[in-house]
Amino acid sequence: MDEKNEKMFLDKYNKGIEKNRLHKGLGLIEFARTKEILLEMLPTAPAVIYDIGGAYGEYSFWLASLGYEVYLYDLSEKNIKMAHKFGRKCGAQLHCAEVADARKIPRSDESADAILLFGPLYHLTEREEREKCLAECKRLLKPGGLLFTANINAYASVLHFVSVYDKQMHPSLDSDAAFAGLERTVKTGVHIGGGLGLGFFHKPEELRAELENAGFRDVDIRGVIGPCWLIRNLDRAWKNKKKRENILRVVRLLEKEESLMGLSTHFLSISKK
Repeated sequence: MDEKNEKMFLDKYNKGIEKNRLHKGLGLIEFARTKEILLEMLPTAPAVIYDIGGAYGEYSFWLASLGYEVYLYDLSEKNIKMAHKFGRKCGAQLHCAEVADARKIPRSDESADAILLFGPLYHLTEREEREKCLAECKRLLKPGGLLFTANINAYASVLHFVSVYDKQMHPSLDSDAAFAGLERTVKTGVHIGGGLGLGFFHKPEELRAELENAGFRDVDIRGVIGPCWLIRNLDRAWKNKKKRENILRVVRLLEKEESLMGLSTHFLSISKK
């Protein structure tokens, strides 16, 4: 990420755009299913977990409340300030919450049992920078340690534009410029615009290759949203306990089905050092 794009990225996050993202819309499914998978895959507490690029610590404080030794790092000073405030509110305590670059974390070699990388891989648009980030994770993890990454699907923007076409005032598919942007993202992974700004969106096979080339094995990729973004009035349905469980049942059923992976706007990968 060059200096100009890093400044743009930080400007967005220093305005607090991450706040409550996981408590509305697709974030509801992403948060719930990711927590289920973490509970299933993580070693028992008090294992050491680094939450790198963890914003203001939604996952960090939840894991700390379960007895894990959690260290939170994020590039945004605003997110870290929010984390300290959030910690006081929820009553959980982290071992640290510090500003740090995902490519250079101030911890010793082989010191983490697991790493959450829920953001950096879709903010680093250059492959070389993502490789540096993954190499840093490999350095930090103990032998056999687990890496969890969150990634945005290269088809996510297309899915969104199609879903709103002719339903609201939106440039979508009627705009040659917008279509060119969609085409660029699908073909190259580079995304420009929207709330995220500049980012990199993966295809499952590209994500798998990057992780394996970085020296990770047993790569397991899940479509943690599945086709459930199609549900109308998702926020309202989620408030109903039975409907919420039915949504998650669909996600669990389909999340590893390769023929449907492209329908999920977000991926979660689990791999081992």
